[in-house]
Formats: sequence, structure tokens, C-alpha cells
Amino acid sequence: MKKRLAAGRLAAFGLLVSLAIVLSYVEYLIPFFQPAPGIKPGLANVVVIFALYRLGSAQAAAVSLLRVILMAVLFGNAFALMYSLSGAVLSFGVMLLLKRAGVFSPAGVGAAGGVCHNIGQLLCALVLLETGGLIYYLPVLLLSGTAAGLVTGTVAGVLLKRIQN
Repeated sequence: MKKRLAAGRLAAFGLLVSLAIVLSYVEYLIPFFQPAPGIKPGLANVVVIFALYRLGSAQAAAVSLLRVILMAVLFGNAFALMYSLSGAVLSFGVMLLLKRAGVFSPAGVGAAGGVCHNIGQLLCALVLLETGGLIYYLPVLLLSGTAAGLVTGTVAGVLLKRIQN
């Protein structure tokens, strides 16, 4: 019985990593209206939030990190990896803390994750580009991160209710 449960969790993990990669690729292909460079809806974050609630923190972190690394290897470069990784690590850490606090819905967790992803990427840009002028971009990133995170968190919340273990 334990082997079957472990195999089921491994299969679910593999499917979630694959889905996160597909959603990232779809996002990469679609030319979204961007009021400012780099703003995206974060579709793969739906999968990370779902994994956080269904599979646990270690597996959700692995889904997030594998997605970032594989997307950078397949479609990006070292700079894309640094930006994505900085955003993903900060975002996941905050989402994990808020989920563990138990007072935030998946939408709230997603909103915080979206904001922190943008902050992580902005901090990376400030270090790599060695300019403080990018800080003026923060209000746009806070608004877009909140909006995108609320949407992805809400979608993840709906999926969590509809897809049972």
C-alpha cells in the first residue's frame, strides 16, 4: 500500500512539474499587453500553489525550482535563470510562511507570492545592473504582482476544491 501511495505522489509530482513547464512556455509564447517590461501573469504559480497545498512544502519547492531551471536551460540564459530564481525563491519562501500561518486563503498566498516574485527580480536587477534608478519601477511591480497573484491564487484555490486527493 505504501509503495502505491509513493508511486502516486511521484506521478503527481511529475505531472505538476510538466504542467508548470507547459504553462511557463505558453506564457513565453503569448505576447501579453505589458504596461512595463517583464510583467507577466505567472501562470505556473497556479501549479506551485496547488503543489504547496496538496503535496507539501518540499515537493512544491522542487516543482518551482525544477520549472525555473528547466525553462532557463530550454529557453533562456544565465541571466534569465538568475532573475527567475531570485523571484521564485523569495516568492516561495513567503508563500510557505503565509500558508503555514493558516490565516490566508490561496488567493492571499498567491498575491503575496506575486508581489515577492517581482521584488526578488527587482533586487536581482538592482545588483546585476548596479543602478538604483530601477527602484522607481517598484509601484508598477507591486500592482502587477498583486493582481497576477490574486488571479493565480484564486485559480489554485478553485482547483484545490475541485480536485480531491
